[in-house]
Amino acid sequence: MPKREGVIDFEKARARLEELVRASEARESLSGEAAGEQLDARARALARPPEIPVLPGSQREVVRFRAAGQSYALESRFILEVMRAPELTPLPGAPPLLRGLTLLRGEVLPVVELAPLFGRPASHANGPVLVVGTTRPELGLRTDEVTEVAVLTGTELLAAPPSLEEEAGALVSGVSPDGTLVLEGEALLGDGRLVFELSEEGAV
Repeated sequence: MPKREGVIDFEKARARLEELVRASEARESLSGEAAGEQLDARARALARPPEIPVLPGSQREVVRFRAAGQSYALESRFILEVMRAPELTPLPGAPPLLRGLTLLRGEVLPVVELAPLFGRPASHANGPVLVVGTTRPELGLRTDEVTEVAVLTGTELLAAPPSLEEEAGALVSGVSPDGTLVLEGEALLGDGRLVFELSEEGAV
């Protein structure tokens, strides 16, 4: 992985994360507002089995979301849960892809921005974070909003446009007619640019 400029102060980041650990239980007890209730409903929808039968190789259940002005979709099997606007700890010297760190049940989770992978400026807005992984949480995707759970049919998808940067093209399996970029979960989790060594000895 190429070295990135800047030095990350991991001691300061870990100290901040310890503060978040102490505050996490208090945040759990916050009363739900309308927006929070809506996000909870979407999270519950992700946990339910698909209501529409999914035929292998022809249909797939996806979660649609928006980030930095672009619509994306990712297969629901890669999304373990949705965190409502979690507090993030930024890391000085981190690349634009790494928005910061957050805590998930006491474990540190890196939260990333997709926009820089597609040649777009990163957003500074706060919103829900999709916890992505297969058997365990591996990555958090920052979003502006999570819009719906839907079923896509392979025949609906168009080829990714050539305007996508070469390195980003492997992350997109197709584009829906409304311009939504359908992400390839395996490629996303296997992309070295989204793997961060959160140790005191190494930088990301």
